[in-house]
Amino acid sequence: MNKDQFEGKWHEVKGKVKEKWGKLTDNDLTEINGKKESFLGKLQARYGYAKDKAEKELADFEKSCGCDKSHEKK
Repeated sequence: MNKDQFEGKWHEVKGKVKEKWGKLTDNDLTEINGKKESFLGKLQARYGYAKDKAEKELADFEKSCGCDKSHEKK
């Protein structure tokens, strides 16, 4: 999912993000506000992930929740 798609779907997946990564606070989610780089930074800070680990975790999450289907239209 590219940056624009991630930002556009943020409100839809925010709850799922909170379920998967419970260490992220509501303030973290507000600060992230759909910004992919900010989200990756928060994963690194809260979970101690290296950047490549955070990117893999996010990619796996996008696949598991169906968020990576960028070809779909509403």
